[in-house]
Amino acid sequence: MNLAHASHTPVSHGGRHSMGIRDPHIVDFSSNINPAGIPDSAVSALRRGLGRAAEYPDAGSLDLVSALARYTGLGRANILAGNGAAEIIYNFCSALVPGRRVLVPVPTFAEYEAASRLAGCRVSFFKTMNLADDLDRFVSRIPKDGCVFVCNPNNPTGSMISKKQMSRIVAAASARSCMVFADECFIELTQNPEESVISMVKRRENLLVLRSLTKSFGLAGVRVGYAAASKETVRILRNVKIPWSISCMAQEAGIAAVKDRRHLQRSRKIIRTESEFLRNKMSQIPGIQCSPSFANFVLVRTRQDSARLQKKLLRRGVLVRDCGNFRGLGSNYIRVAVRTRRENLLLLRALEAVA
Repeated sequence: MNLAHASHTPVSHGGRHSMGIRDPHIVDFSSNINPAGIPDSAVSALRRGLGRAAEYPDAGSLDLVSALARYTGLGRANILAGNGAAEIIYNFCSALVPGRRVLVPVPTFAEYEAASRLAGCRVSFFKTMNLADDLDRFVSRIPKDGCVFVCNPNNPTGSMISKKQMSRIVAAASARSCMVFADECFIELTQNPEESVISMVKRRENLLVLRSLTKSFGLAGVRVGYAAASKETVRILRNVKIPWSISCMAQEAGIAAVKDRRHLQRSRKIIRTESEFLRNKMSQIPGIQCSPSFANFVLVRTRQDSARLQKKLLRRGVLVRDCGNFRGLGSNYIRVAVRTRRENLLLLRALEAVA
């Protein structure tokens, strides 16, 4: 028996289902979904895909991979499609870095640690609320013949490092024969998407960039993610990928979504306006302190216990993310997604009543 598997506990995330909530009237601020929702073109594609529900999907997702290659400006050999980003994280750890030393900045997305431990990796942590401020120390900690995970922008802090800073991490890691797993699932929703390092995968063998249509195009329930990496890295990941993991409907929706670049432009505009509004208004509530954020969510420090505050808000119709289970954070942090003005006002009224 694999002891790591036997002792593994699945990570708890945000979302209605994590709380057993069935009430459709609860407004979910715990999941960082695009406030603009799903592109109309992707909705139409899902309907078309239903006509193929009796068929097996293309196991290689060739049309989806081609669409993603055009979207990113990379070759098809540099793209791997997955059943959401999570499938790629776990396959990467088990196939490419099993048993190696892994460095994870915390607080961050917990699946990096979980997937690494399942792969028998020796995980160490680097505590930072803003990696840009601690870059020198982080670079000095990069393990030889290992792997580092960097979420950019970071979940749950919303902090972000520049392309130049990420390039420095990749170069330093390359000198130590170390892989870099750069999670850019939220970068397309920032006001600085050009800070992506996705184009670097063509010349950096040690870099993998993760993206998610869940975040950028609102396809959370459809499950489409992808990795951009060297041809050899993609080849290995394709070899270990579960066949038929991306349904016909998901492939159709993904192809349609990435053709609609105007949807991302509209989304960034909403997020820019509503993020500023939400942070300004929340900061005026006694006992609330908002962290700066480049992403479509805000980390909030409160004077109350986060689990207790979450329950109080839930009774008022809004669900926020209790960040108490993020390694590196205490029990006084919640995370809220940026949503529409009408929904954001509901959150503000609820916070004013219970904070």
